[in-house]
Amino acid sequence: MRNWLLFSFFILLSNSTLAQWYETQGTAIIKNGDTHKAKTIAMENALKKALLVAGASVSSIQQVVNGILTQDHISIRASGSVNSVELVSENHQDDAITITIRADIFPQDKQCFSSDYRKTLLLTRSNLLNREQANVGNIYDIDRSLMQKLASKLNNQGRYLATKLAMKSKTEFSRLNESLDAEAITSLTMNLSDITDTQYVMYSEISDVSFAHQINNSWQFWQEDEFDRYFNASFYIYNGNTGELIFQKDYQSDAPWTFKKREQVDVDSEVFWQSSYGQVVEQTLNKISTDIDENMMCHATRGRIVQVDGNKILINLGKRHGVQIGDEFSLLHSNNFINKDGKSYAGFNVSPYKVKVTQVSQNTAHATTVDEHILGNIQLNDLAVRH
Repeated sequence: MRNWLLFSFFILLSNSTLAQWYETQGTAIIKNGDTHKAKTIAMENALKKALLVAGASVSSIQQVVNGILTQDHISIRASGSVNSVELVSENHQDDAITITIRADIFPQDKQCFSSDYRKTLLLTRSNLLNREQANVGNIYDIDRSLMQKLASKLNNQGRYLATKLAMKSKTEFSRLNESLDAEAITSLTMNLSDITDTQYVMYSEISDVSFAHQINNSWQFWQEDEFDRYFNASFYIYNGNTGELIFQKDYQSDAPWTFKKREQVDVDSEVFWQSSYGQVVEQTLNKISTDIDENMMCHATRGRIVQVDGNKILINLGKRHGVQIGDEFSLLHSNNFINKDGKSYAGFNVSPYKVKVTQVSQNTAHATTVDEHILGNIQLNDLAVRH
C-alpha cells in the first residue's frame, strides 16, 4: 500500500526550476528491536541518495535528512529541493528494513556539486522572425553568425558548457512555439539530442532588427540620416533527455546603425562587429553567455549509456567534459509511472550499484561496478550521473 508522506517545509524556488521524480531505496539494520529508528535511517538514506543524483546541494541534503519519521509522517524544514515524497514499499527481512521512496526534487540553485563537469549543449540556428527587417544591410545571415559567436563565448569564457552547432538548416521550433505545441517541441528536442549526442538543446528567435523612427543626427544636415537599430532576441534551453524547458529569457538592446542605407554588410566581418551596433550585439551575447553558464551550473551532467556488458558500461562523457579515471557515477533507469490520481509521470529508478571510471577518451568513458555486480536492469540510453 502506498502512503503519502506529509511535509512541513519552506521552499525558495525560481520560476525556471523544474522538478523530477526519482525512485530510490534505503536500507538499515534493526538494532535492539528499534524498528522505528531503523525505518527513519532507511528513509533518510533513500532521500539522501535521491537528492545526490538529482544534483541538490550538500546543505540541502543535510537539512532534509534531519527530518523525523513518525508513523509515516516526516517533518522537514528545508531551503528548497524536496517538493513531495511517496512511500512506495517497506520490506522487513531478518534484522534489516528496506524502504523504497519516490521523491519529487528540485535541483538547488547556485549551490551544487555537479559544476565540475561540462554539460553538452546543442546550439541550433536562430530563427529571424521578421526577415524583411534584415533587408537594410542584407544581414540575413545574422541568425547563423549570432549562434556561432555565442558558441565560441560559451566554450572559451564559460565554465560549465561544451557546445555543438547545428547551423545548416533551421528547426521547426518557432512554428511549434507559436502554436504552443509543447508535445512536438519535446519530441523535436529529444530527437535532436539523440542524433547529436548532446544533453541539452538551445533554440533562439531574433524578434526585432528594425529601425527606430527618430533620427539621431538630424542637426548634421550634410550627413546621411542615422537611426538606432533594435536587437531583440529570445533564448530557450531544453533538457534533451526529458524535453523539459529549463531556461528561457528575452533580451532587448539598440544602437546606432552607422552603415549607409544601401551598403551590404558582412555580419561575419570585424567591420560589423566593431561597429556601434555590432558592439552592442556582442555585449548582449556576453550577457547571454553569463546567464546561461550560471543557470546551467547546477544542472546535472548526465551521461547516456551507449554500451552495457555485464558489469561494464560505456558512457558518452569523457575528458572534454572533465571526466577522470576513478570518478564514480550513479545509474538511472528511465521509468514512467502513474500516480494514485491516474496521472502519468516520467522519472528514474536509481540503481543500487555505482560504477567507477576505468578508462577515459576525449568523448567517452568506460566504467565498471564498484563491487563487480552485474547491472541487471540497466539498458542502453539509461543515464549515468555524478553524485
